Amino acid sequence: MDVELLVVPDCPHETSAYDLTLTALAELDIAASVAVTVIESDDQARERGFTGSPTFLIDGRDPFAEPDSAVGLACRMYRTQSGLAGVPGLDALREKLRRSALA
Repeated sequence: MDVELLVVPDCPHETSAYDLTLTALAELDIAASVAVTVIESDDQARERGFTGSPTFLIDGRDPFAEPDSAVGLACRMYRTQSGLAGVPGLDALREKLRRSALA
């Protein structure tokens, strides 16, 4: 499994997104590479279908994608049990990773 985090420069949620990913992978006992890619231009955002920072890609797919999300350099918000947050909840990410591992 490959996990890639797409972020804008100086994303305030990059570290928490990375740490959350490592925690979820460890809890699931999934071996995966985790890479961070900085999206620095609107052209890059369009090429990657980037809808905000941080974006989690699991084997190249955004499991949190929402229809009609605007592509561009922006922060991304996730719906969590506590309300909107800069990263998804651990349970949500763990489930997305688990489903991908089973596929």
